[in-house]
Amino acid sequence: MSSTFVSHTQPPVLPQPSPLYPPKSTLNKNVHNIFKPIINRRRLLASIASAVTPFLYIPATEARGLFQMPPARLSNQYFLVRAGESEFESIGIINTNPVAKTSVDSGLSEKGKKQTIKAALELKAMGACDGSCWIWPSITQRAYQAAEIIAAVSEVNRSRIVPEYSFLDARGLGAYEGKNLESISKVYASDSLSPNIKPPPIDDGTPNESVADVFVRVTQLMSILETQYSEDTVIIVSPDSDNLTILQAGLLGLDLRRHSDLSFGPGEVRFVDPSSIPTYKQPASAVYKCSNPPPNCN
Repeated sequence: MSSTFVSHTQPPVLPQPSPLYPPKSTLNKNVHNIFKPIINRRRLLASIASAVTPFLYIPATEARGLFQMPPARLSNQYFLVRAGESEFESIGIINTNPVAKTSVDSGLSEKGKKQTIKAALELKAMGACDGSCWIWPSITQRAYQAAEIIAAVSEVNRSRIVPEYSFLDARGLGAYEGKNLESISKVYASDSLSPNIKPPPIDDGTPNESVADVFVRVTQLMSILETQYSEDTVIIVSPDSDNLTILQAGLLGLDLRRHSDLSFGPGEVRFVDPSSIPTYKQPASAVYKCSNPPPNCN
């Protein structure tokens, strides 16, 4: 005997798919409700911005950290120091290869040590580190030795010596590396024609830098110093003259082709006065300023 069971369970009711678009009246209402607060917020922000913007505007050229040569003003006072004579300079040899910059041979000669002590005493007499100061030397051996002497004479803690690893390297003179010091006159003759002329290259790793190349380096250095410090005294110690002459020419807005007219002797100290140039450094024809921002002078 078979039995037949009939299910009285109602089949499941599947949900009806919602229409692809909501009714027009609902859509209009929802759109209005969704966008109304956004529109009001935008209007509010726009009105606030327009009211506050005049008080927040800072010209790009005056924005801190955007350092340009010549600067409108300096946040710190600066002293420029060339390290005393090096061992290589004492025998009349050009040595600018950065590979050897920390070697003993790149250090101060006996004469250079005396020149640097004299420079340190001069800085002390000028009150460079009265209160406090920061000493920024190139990591090049003779420049760092000079920084240590300056710190000792001025009784400045060694923690205030900040070694600079690349921006203050001696200017790379390319194929003149290892030649006698008198060869530098040829470099300066080229510099007087254009700041973009490089010394002849060499394959021993010595850079061949133009005045414009060095200008980029020292501008980057000043940008760091002007951003990092405010109302401080900074003593910049360079292993050579060119870093300092190109830096000073840039700060004063002078023609970079004439940078060698500002040459620093070993152990020379100079306070950076943005408004003038040392009288004893003005050539007979007078230093003239750039008609365009350096390094592009006419």
